[in-house]
Amino acid sequence: MYLLLAFLLFLLGFFLFYLAERRRQSAGLPRGRVISTDTGNWGPVTAPLYDPYLGLTGKPDYLVASGPDLIPVEVKSTRAPTIPYDSHIYQLAAYCLLVESHYDKRPPYGILHYKDRSFAIDYTFELEEMLLEVIESMRAQEGRSAIDRSHTQPARCARCGYRSQCDQRL
Repeated sequence: MYLLLAFLLFLLGFFLFYLAERRRQSAGLPRGRVISTDTGNWGPVTAPLYDPYLGLTGKPDYLVASGPDLIPVEVKSTRAPTIPYDSHIYQLAAYCLLVESHYDKRPPYGILHYKDRSFAIDYTFELEEMLLEVIESMRAQEGRSAIDRSHTQPARCARCGYRSQCDQRL
């Protein structure tokens, strides 16, 4: 009887481990411990990260401690493009910058997870420099009353919340 109970508990444990692993993979998370989340799916939602020098605030959907590394994960609800959009890469790079600023630990990479595919994006010093240039450009645009559309994608315009007010819509 005890042997049967032990075997059933083993099977239950194995099944729960299997379910947890499938859930982790479907969320696009690397192996490790989820230390913060912006979704509420894996734990309580935590406060955003802040860099006082840049005045930048944000929070990745997940932050995973994987060995000695902290890995930000940004989840997108759409199917994956052939290559990630620059805006998604810069968003992920901003999260890497915020993680480094907040935890004093530079992430080696971040993950962009789409419905059907994930991309590991290396957080290089070149990417950080490009991000800082984008932030500087955005700061320069803040005082302008009108800012030109920055793309030629009709599908993006169709989903924009400002479409009804935009005189540059496609």
